[in-house]
Amino acid sequence: MQPKRTMMGHNTKFDIPKEMGAWVLGDPNNIQIKKKPVPEPKEDEVLLKIDAVAICATDLEIIAHGKPAQIEGQMPFNKNYTPGHEAMGRVVKLGSAVDNFKIGDRVAVEIHAGCSRCEMCVKGWYTACLNYGFASKGHKANGFTTDGAFAEYMTNRTRTLVKVPDDMSDEEATLAVTAGTSMYTLDVMGGLFAGQTMVITGPGPIGLCAVGVASALGAEVILTGTRDNRLETGKKLGASHVINVTKENAVEKVRSLTDGIGAHYVLECSGAANAINDAALMIRRGGKIGLAAFPSKPVEVDIANLVRNNAYIYATRGEGKSACHRAMALMAQKRFDAKLIHTHTFPMKDLQTGLKYTRDRIEDAIKVVVRNDERLI
Repeated sequence: MQPKRTMMGHNTKFDIPKEMGAWVLGDPNNIQIKKKPVPEPKEDEVLLKIDAVAICATDLEIIAHGKPAQIEGQMPFNKNYTPGHEAMGRVVKLGSAVDNFKIGDRVAVEIHAGCSRCEMCVKGWYTACLNYGFASKGHKANGFTTDGAFAEYMTNRTRTLVKVPDDMSDEEATLAVTAGTSMYTLDVMGGLFAGQTMVITGPGPIGLCAVGVASALGAEVILTGTRDNRLETGKKLGASHVINVTKENAVEKVRSLTDGIGAHYVLECSGAANAINDAALMIRRGGKIGLAAFPSKPVEVDIANLVRNNAYIYATRGEGKSACHRAMALMAQKRFDAKLIHTHTFPMKDLQTGLKYTRDRIEDAIKVVVRNDERLI
């Protein structure tokens, strides 16, 4: 791991070039470094010098299949588009109306800004913006509908920025988005109370961050998965119980741990084919299921069982309602150790290697980060 980069003085001068290197998506699975102009921040934006970006499974989906990225309503291939969204960096230039950030501030980046004018954005549900994919209508979601962070520089609206504590490493700061996604799902489900039971299925980056967030908020967490080493990481993040589903019947074990009643919540982070049906058998009557994963294919769901048990299902997208700010607060207060989730670091020039480690889970990679410690061009 590279040494952490601490806050630079607010009077620091940055020499901003006219051109930068950026990874650009061509045909599916074809991403290359190309020259691009360094973008200019609009009045409510800042220009960031990107220091570190965590690779997300969604990046792999976008590079291979396009969705959920959209550029003006179309697939992102051959649009001079740069992916990457779980980023942090330093503010190097301010838009004319910006007075709440200073040059040199270290910040993490929330992905979604929305259009600020549609019905959903006005209500604060900007991850469900009705103008999604149309930058011409004001929508912005870095790395999804506008240029992202696999580059040297990126512009961001100030309301999507979260200040990073001086003592937090760049790598840990990139996890604010992942933890924020977990936090947002809890919000959508109505929040939880200390002492309630939450089952988290799937110890990937979102699932493990969810363990940390839910434990920090006082829940009794049961984590299920297939890899003992990841389940052990879950214990370190606060899980009270772990279940290896290849060795035990997860539904029966959850029922046993909850005196036969079932859990208050299940947060589904695995994307497994039968995960929703299993979740429905794990919750108590009137329990809640949050969906934070993308199954690779359509799945069959036992609707009758859900109806009989008065179950509630919530599907969430991204990290809305300023959840990244609250997740960062928990991380800054050391309420859980997000560093446990970061396993590998590569230079930004070696993004292809980082993508391969993420896709193939080489050396049991969980969260892979790429760093901008040198120019790309």
